[in-house]
Amino acid sequence: MTIEKKLIIIFSLLILAGCATPPPKNPDNICEIFFEHRDWYKASKNMTDKWGTPIHVPIAMMYQESSFKHNAAPPMQYFWFIPIGRASDAYGYAQAKTMTWDDYQRETGNRWSSRDDFADAIDFMGWFTSKTNKVNGISKWDAYGQYLNYHEGWGGYSRKSYNKKPWLIKVSRRVDDRSKQYAAQLRGCQDNLDSSWLWRLFFA
Repeated sequence: MTIEKKLIIIFSLLILAGCATPPPKNPDNICEIFFEHRDWYKASKNMTDKWGTPIHVPIAMMYQESSFKHNAAPPMQYFWFIPIGRASDAYGYAQAKTMTWDDYQRETGNRWSSRDDFADAIDFMGWFTSKTNKVNGISKWDAYGQYLNYHEGWGGYSRKSYNKKPWLIKVSRRVDDRSKQYAAQLRGCQDNLDSSWLWRLFFA
């Protein structure tokens, strides 16, 4: 490979890295998240319109899964000092596993979707929560039950595998608490988000 080609590749990678959306500065406040990332609000509203899942539920789940990092992945595992791979192939905003993401792409026809794209990730979570409602009867508003399904899978949830994981119960309750916090915050700012001139100009 010539020096010129190497420089082009390096320059391209730097551009892509610079374009990556940073995590929100205050992830504890959904209003500040959406005022900082207006396109995230539009994508979240589209998800709700499409799948019927309220915005605050998947946003709370996403916070738990990735802290809103586009390239989040499970930590590397080591044998002594030798890296042997990650615990799973989960990746992206939603920490979606490859097999489940493939199912989402096949069922929705969204073949060009990417796990490190927020709009695709939130749509994936809308699809998953909607399917959880159909498969296991969990309300789309129930962040606690939805997160247990998200972590254990539909089969694992139906077998109540979570009962052997008290730490997961605690995490799911934390997700539920955050979901309720987000819901209360969003009620106080959604009109402002919708009526903002910047929102109407670029994202409506």
